[in-house]
Amino acid sequence: MGNYLIVGGSSGIGFKTAEILAEKRHKVYATYNSAAPAGKSEEVQYFRYNVLEDSFPEENLPDKLDGLVYCPGAINLKPFHRIKPEQFVEDYELQVVGAVKTIQAVLPRLKAAEKASIVLFSTVAVQTGFNFHSMVSASKGAIEGLTRALSAEFAPRIRVNCIAPSLTDTPLAERLINTSEKKQGNAERHPLKRIGEAVDIANAVSFLLDNEISGWITGQILKIDGGISTIKQ
Repeated sequence: MGNYLIVGGSSGIGFKTAEILAEKRHKVYATYNSAAPAGKSEEVQYFRYNVLEDSFPEENLPDKLDGLVYCPGAINLKPFHRIKPEQFVEDYELQVVGAVKTIQAVLPRLKAAEKASIVLFSTVAVQTGFNFHSMVSASKGAIEGLTRALSAEFAPRIRVNCIAPSLTDTPLAERLINTSEKKQGNAERHPLKRIGEAVDIANAVSFLLDNEISGWITGQILKIDGGISTIKQ
């Protein structure tokens, strides 16, 4: 069984990923920012880590990590002319610099594994283009570039891939789907006529972490988006 670190593992996709890995009897080290989830699990150990403020608390980890998942993000949708330049910087700090800082901190532990995997997150908006998505698209576009660069630099020992979801029913997207009308309207925009669930994305994360079934996949941006990026209706 493997050792996996999930940064941002207390809710949404990160929490569901921790559940899936724990069910497979892996050891999961998951971080939270404000509050750890209720309940205890022998397979999941939670500790606090604020990616914007804290140095990574390496003492909470084993000497070897088989995988890293970086989940922290934000969805700030505004008309471009209303976004201050410093807001772009703040978003970049969370979504890109936080990932860079975390990867650098745990890289020796990933290198200690025979094979390891890193999973990052983008958004369907980077390669498709949506109104009011300039801030998140700028940050996540950088993540896609980072994914490809690190996959080349870390090969063959560490695979690096990125998932680009469309709208998913998680606390991060709550204000976008906080009424039945909003939820149904967003579902209708997708060819599969529903928005994503955390488990849809978490299953893909589990797939990319598993060297037995995805061991020949690296440097990829995996679109899990209900078909919205490629199917026109």
